[in-house]
Amino acid sequence: MSGHRRWLAAEADALLAFYEVDLINPGGGFATLDAAGRAMASETIRPLFVTTRMVHCFAIAHLLGRPGAAEIVDHGMEALQTRHRDSRHGGYFWSFDDEGPRERDKLAYGHAFVLLAAASAKCAGHPQADALLGDIAEVLEKRFWEPKYGASAEEFAEDWSPLSAYRGQNANMHLTEALMAAFEATGERGFLDKAESVADLILRRKAAAAGWRVPEHYSADWTVDREYKGSDMFRPYGVTPGHSLEWARLALQLWELGGRKLAWLPDAARGLFARAVGEGWDGPRGGFYYTLDWSGAPRVRDRLWWPCCEGVGAATFLGALDGEALYEAWYRRIWGFCARHFLDRRRGGWLCQLDDRLTPIDGYFVGKPDLYHALQACLIPLYPTSGSLTRGILRAPGRG
Repeated sequence: MSGHRRWLAAEADALLAFYEVDLINPGGGFATLDAAGRAMASETIRPLFVTTRMVHCFAIAHLLGRPGAAEIVDHGMEALQTRHRDSRHGGYFWSFDDEGPRERDKLAYGHAFVLLAAASAKCAGHPQADALLGDIAEVLEKRFWEPKYGASAEEFAEDWSPLSAYRGQNANMHLTEALMAAFEATGERGFLDKAESVADLILRRKAAAAGWRVPEHYSADWTVDREYKGSDMFRPYGVTPGHSLEWARLALQLWELGGRKLAWLPDAARGLFARAVGEGWDGPRGGFYYTLDWSGAPRVRDRLWWPCCEGVGAATFLGALDGEALYEAWYRRIWGFCARHFLDRRRGGWLCQLDDRLTPIDGYFVGKPDLYHALQACLIPLYPTSGSLTRGILRAPGRG
């Protein structure tokens, strides 16, 4: 529908306009924005995942022809190379502030997003993208990749001594996303091989055995740890429906990129989506519960914005694959909830978290720190489901 497509494009434009005004921190990296889009002077720490996601998002904006986006990409790339990168030991610090590195741990989650940022910057023609791609690919191969399991280790100290035996699917899920983007940007098959390996472990073996719930936490030998509970933001107990939805989209993207040779991926995507919406969606009030226990009952009943964003992406990909009215209905239902409850029409941007009464609350996040999920929810439905956003934009008729 042309009207809906115009609405999506306008929402993406509004998001970029909200973030770009006060985003650049003169001391390096990007500011944390408050509810009105103003830089928060009290938030001085710049995390790696924010720097990299902003590079990714504004590389997309640059590909869309947005004036000023290239300068934001430049600023983020400079921070990655001069503020996050550890020139002594290699790899990338988790955060920095005006004084220098703040949290010095080397985490797979952050390094996965470095790869995504590098791939997106390459698609946007950034002159330092190849150097960043080469560096992060080497770090991932030498420090994180475990061939025995076909997946990534999780966390190291500054000097690369292991911090724990923990292994997690979240970092590996985002690594899969980044590996596919790197394959698209470079044509190097090794990136795609690793993405397929991770998906085989997390989806074909672990999620399938759990009835298409995605186990989040593992021991060093990739045995599921159902009792693990870390921080609710990054390592919550139980099952996270939003990750099942995210994996459903990534599984179909991987299937397409791999020439549709992994025949199990479409059924995996269908199973993940069905389980997530069946257990995770609050039928009477709407929205996805943040986490569930292992019986499928809600555990953290708050609604976060990003599972809805991933539901939009999953419904888009599955609808393109099967053409079923079921996925169109879910697409409309999720967007309807977002429009009523997450889009902040008074101040701009999206709200991050609602309680069980659907009242906005300050929870896991300060201000409005993230553009990544919401921007992709607006743009994914506008492009073919045969690859990433950057690939779709680059191949769009009449681009430029």
